[in-house]
Amino acid sequence: MSDHDEKIETEVLDGLGLANQIRAELAEEIEALVAEGHRAPCLAVVLVGDDPASRSYIKGKQRACSRIGMQSIEHLLPGDTSEPKLLELIDQLNRDDDIDGILVQLPLPDGISAARVAEAVSPEKDADALHPNTSGQLLAGTATLISCTPLGVMAALNHHEIPLEGANAVVIGRSNIVGKPVSLLLQQSNATVTMCHSRSRDLSEICRQADILVAATGRPRMVKADWIKPGAAVIDVGVTEVDGKLVGDVDFEAAMGRARLITPSRRGIGPLTITMLLRNTLRAYRDRKHV
Repeated sequence: MSDHDEKIETEVLDGLGLANQIRAELAEEIEALVAEGHRAPCLAVVLVGDDPASRSYIKGKQRACSRIGMQSIEHLLPGDTSEPKLLELIDQLNRDDDIDGILVQLPLPDGISAARVAEAVSPEKDADALHPNTSGQLLAGTATLISCTPLGVMAALNHHEIPLEGANAVVIGRSNIVGKPVSLLLQQSNATVTMCHSRSRDLSEICRQADILVAATGRPRMVKADWIKPGAAVIDVGVTEVDGKLVGDVDFEAAMGRARLITPSRRGIGPLTITMLLRNTLRAYRDRKHV
């Protein structure tokens, strides 16, 4: 940013605060359902192996369930679990009428196909929204269960009243979990979306046209301050550990004073992702039970 550029007051998303606000609304819904005589919704979480980060994520999800009155069941499988054994457990969970949402924690150990596991989860219990049927419904604009991180991104934009209709949105990253679904959600909100990736030409120049910039590559501080259009909303999804510190895809400090809105690496989109997992589980419960 040159000396002549006007400094913009940058708002930093309080993702945890927004997540807690949404969770309070979910808790009220569940309390009302239980008061009517229904059982509480239930999320089953499956972890294969003992990855510390995955275990930490699962603990966070369990705490979040407990705080809103949602049941959660944890299945911890050893790291040498075979794919057929995992698929057998998923089949049991699919057939268990007391389970409303199923989440198989990624990454999975070598030798287990994440694609086959995603296809094994019943679409009506697909809390992580990774089944091909769920993805197809999102493409058609008919999905009720939507990928958790993209839903969190949209919640952040809507909460801060970022205009979407007619806006130029740029998404860096084309993963099935974040990049592709968030681009579809932005399109459905009538934004004009450009998807970029590692082979995109003139990436910095494309980003400079963005009113909304979503970075989801896992490349620390890839997005520099001069890539950001003054006044843009910058949603940083990537989180990488660098020298013991969590760093996003965007050079956060440099973006201050240039972006209108930015999400931090800690307490940014992460808490909203967990919140949307709870939202999906409640939605799956309502759709299954017709309540």
